[in-house]
Amino acid sequence: MTSHTSDSPFRTAVVPAAGLGTRFLPATKTVPKELLPVVDTPGIELIAEEATEAGAGRLAIITSERKVGVMAHFSEDAVLEGTLEDRGKDVLLHKVQRAPGLIEVVDVRQEEPLGLGHAVAQVEDVLGAEEEAVAVLLPDDLIMPFGILRQMSEVRREHGGSVLCAFEVDPDNVSSYGVFEVEDTSDATVKRVRGMVEKPAAEDAPSNLAAAGRYVLDRAVFDALRRIEPGAGGELQLTDAIDLLIGEGHPVHVVVHEGTRHDLGNPGGYIKACVDFALDNAAYGDDLRGWLTERLGS
Repeated sequence: MTSHTSDSPFRTAVVPAAGLGTRFLPATKTVPKELLPVVDTPGIELIAEEATEAGAGRLAIITSERKVGVMAHFSEDAVLEGTLEDRGKDVLLHKVQRAPGLIEVVDVRQEEPLGLGHAVAQVEDVLGAEEEAVAVLLPDDLIMPFGILRQMSEVRREHGGSVLCAFEVDPDNVSSYGVFEVEDTSDATVKRVRGMVEKPAAEDAPSNLAAAGRYVLDRAVFDALRRIEPGAGGELQLTDAIDLLIGEGHPVHVVVHEGTRHDLGNPGGYIKACVDFALDNAAYGDDLRGWLTERLGS
């Protein structure tokens, strides 16, 4: 089991996984979307790997009564492991043992679906008094290559406060995202955040930098979450809490991610992620590349 590294500003990484996965119905009627495999590895395991690589020692998965299977993925299965060992299937044995050994996992229940802010607020009670920050990783967003959380941690060490991840989008697509109002710093990949606009029209967007699902949040966010008002649908929005902190002078920065982002929460993005991962997989890449070339050529 990996332990928290001292150079990380957070011990706990939070993964909100209580949603219904409506964009993926009917598949998610019985299978949590976080368990859908990217090639042969569930998305939630990739998220756990990313958190571990960034120095987290614990994964707090926010679940609901319908999503207990997400936690089960991180449990040992003695019968399955014994069968694989007896049959000499060492490669498969290693694969099924990987998730339980990655990181300490705790189950945090969200009894009602009252928004991302409400989900994150549930984690406060499981944090130790010494934990001054937490990471939040949205499982729909697959950010590659790993490393963005370490960059964000370095920015927090330099500037304090909270740090978010951003990526550049085509101006015609900004209305699909939360968009940052920013000012430059001495580092071209780091911006100071002055505000955030949810799904603006292209002509009203303050920038072309959109929010990706990675956050390193100062513990002050929990106090802010207690003070904001519910928005549409009675939900508490994490962005509203961050906006409140910005208004009170709390430093908030974004790191502009220059790699790849896949949206695992909808079928189109999920397919792209699977193809991307398979092309980089020694077992499948060459065959898939040849098939794609033939298929697209026809």
